[in-house]
Amino acid sequence: MSKFADLKSFVDGLEDDFGKFYDKGNKAAGTRVRKAMQELKGMAQDIRVEVQNMKNG
Repeated sequence: MSKFADLKSFVDGLEDDFGKFYDKGNKAAGTRVRKAMQELKGMAQDIRVEVQNMKNG
């Protein structure tokens, strides 16, 4: 369950940059959001693989 907590914490930490980008149009915040989304994608893939391995093994 630790991975879920890490994932949730990571997403919660992005709230400021999302607000800066979407509400204020800050382009640097948009770059940070894109980078974070790429990291989130990797985290999600790791969890997917772990769940699949636990299911099969």
